[in-house]
Amino acid sequence: MKEGWEYKKLGDVCQSDLGKTLNQSKDTGDLYPYLCAVNILWDKIDLSTLKQTRFEKTELERYSVKKGDLLVCEGGDIGRAAIWDRDEVIQYQNALHRIRFNGKIISRFCLLYLRNLKQKGILDHKYGKGVTILHLVKSSLLSIPIPIPSISEQQQIVSELDLLSGVIEKQKAQLEELDKLAQSVFYDMFGDPVTNEKGWEIKKLKDIASKIGSGATPRGGNQSYKDEGVSLIRSMNVHNNFFIYDDLALIDDEQAALLNNVIVESNDVLLNITGASVARCCMVPDDVLPARVNQHVCIIRPIKDLANSIYLNRFFTSIEEQSVLLLLSRSNAATREALPKNLLDNCNIVLPPLTLQQEFAAKVKAIEAMKAKVRQSLKEAETLFNERMNYYFN
Repeated sequence: MKEGWEYKKLGDVCQSDLGKTLNQSKDTGDLYPYLCAVNILWDKIDLSTLKQTRFEKTELERYSVKKGDLLVCEGGDIGRAAIWDRDEVIQYQNALHRIRFNGKIISRFCLLYLRNLKQKGILDHKYGKGVTILHLVKSSLLSIPIPIPSISEQQQIVSELDLLSGVIEKQKAQLEELDKLAQSVFYDMFGDPVTNEKGWEIKKLKDIASKIGSGATPRGGNQSYKDEGVSLIRSMNVHNNFFIYDDLALIDDEQAALLNNVIVESNDVLLNITGASVARCCMVPDDVLPARVNQHVCIIRPIKDLANSIYLNRFFTSIEEQSVLLLLSRSNAATREALPKNLLDNCNIVLPPLTLQQEFAAKVKAIEAMKAKVRQSLKEAETLFNERMNYYFN
């Protein structure tokens, strides 16, 4: 414990109550908007889907949320928290804990502390109750020990961490803007790929690709994953125009040999073909090679003299927004979205001249180089943020 700090249970420094238990058939009174769990994101309140229900006048004060109150999710992503920072009062329901502090704790200090516990898994594993569905019941929430530095120290800690958070958010916004720039360049050069307003040549994907194929789950499923070995790319790694390294699975040479028909090569396009992320698409990064793909990811390897990989990736990203691939996907399964190979083979590809595709690819590479620098800065800022969180809270 840091010098001069004491620890108390959260219940000793606040008042916490769950919101109203709703019963649409029995509730009476006037209609009022209310907050529920879907409105509470980490450090943000989303009012885009605000619901209404009936509250009696005698219930309004009891189930009110006022400026400075901390709202914490009781179920789902337990502990997810945000502060109501508006002057107007709003109601809330029983999926949320409303926390009001007694003056010894700043709401934002507590929010950051809870977020630290969440990131380390402590909130779920130590304070979550339930087997299949976790709940953060009131007694568990109020039993959480929390450090109590002076108010001035809390303000200093909050200011420092908020400054770092602001840097991180700005860098994330930069990445989004750079990606929008690349997509804007695509539309400027080639027009809308769905309507093909510029009248470019159209070919079937199977006629411009030397490889279109997905892999399989290794024998033994998740038990076959290793600490080192050959990369196995799965659907969670493939996002639109961005490869996610988190949860990248590794398999040994024996398992990789069973998937030698789906060896990933530099400049391959990766396309998710099943599940909720169907049609998400990105380029394979060279630093994950050697690699294979499982059954949820398809390799698309264009013939170099016909199509450029970077162009093809952006083409798929563009038409995904118009749901062209998603419409194809729904023809295959009633319970799960999937993109059958025969439909993918015959997908129409708008094909401008190769020289124009290559010109576009050069511009995208320049943008990607800028994104790489921003990602590195973002990684450093996130590392520093986590180090400071550890310093203050662990």
